[in-house]
Amino acid sequence: MKQVKIKSYAKLNLALNIVGKTSHLHKIESVVAFVSLHDEIFINEIKSKSHNISFFGKFSRNISNSNTVSKLLKILEKKELLKDTKFKIKINKKIPIKAGLGGGSMNAANILRFFIKKKFFKITKKETEVISKNIGSDVILGINSRNSILNSKNEIKNFSNCKKFYTLIVKPNFGCSTKEMYSKVRKFNKPKMNHPKKKMFNLEYLKKMNNSLEPIVFLKYPKLRAIKSFLENLSKPAFVRMTGSGSAMVAYFNSKQRCENAKKQFRRKYKNYWCISSKTI
Repeated sequence: MKQVKIKSYAKLNLALNIVGKTSHLHKIESVVAFVSLHDEIFINEIKSKSHNISFFGKFSRNISNSNTVSKLLKILEKKELLKDTKFKIKINKKIPIKAGLGGGSMNAANILRFFIKKKFFKITKKETEVISKNIGSDVILGINSRNSILNSKNEIKNFSNCKKFYTLIVKPNFGCSTKEMYSKVRKFNKPKMNHPKKKMFNLEYLKKMNNSLEPIVFLKYPKLRAIKSFLENLSKPAFVRMTGSGSAMVAYFNSKQRCENAKKQFRRKYKNYWCISSKTI
């Protein structure tokens, strides 16, 4: 097998509601999209007694040995799905970590999808869901990397040809711990997405929605509230919202020109913060 390169797209929560809690995890519902920002994953078979996983690129520092990719391979080994085949996997990290962009989860999801597509093993949809859940709660969303709505029953419905947005994604020089942010949740919302519809990707619907974690995150990191306020006053975005548990903030635009203008203004004000213009796919 020659080396294969696959793209692992960043995930955005256009809206996120926390609707309850099980014994282990919070129950959420979310409108999910993917953007052109992506990590690059290089995979090839090797003759070795163990897998070789490495990370390089802008956001490759501080990734632990117990990462989503190593977890995936351990699960597949335990289930004896890869037989004696070993892989060398190199990942160019272009998606910042601890940003709410699902970088690590999407890496695992895309590698799992690659193995299934190339028929290294055959598993059912249910088995795919179980493996994904054992790595991380949002991994399953990356198996298709399409516009999706996750409802409160943990069911996913995919949609095609949804409205596209130009996005300005910004991240300050600190990250947010998903575990810590969710641990501070005290209130739950009523489910609003139990009957997923394509219109939930329309601007009119999204403007009325929010991210339930924003007040919690803003309390700990007031700088993020200031960033949101600043973005809301740049080049008339359709709306501005934190993705996931932060710390990335996203301004959504109908026009590429407005998005690029906002990016220039943001960089002038916040010289040390990372930002990138992208587009939903």
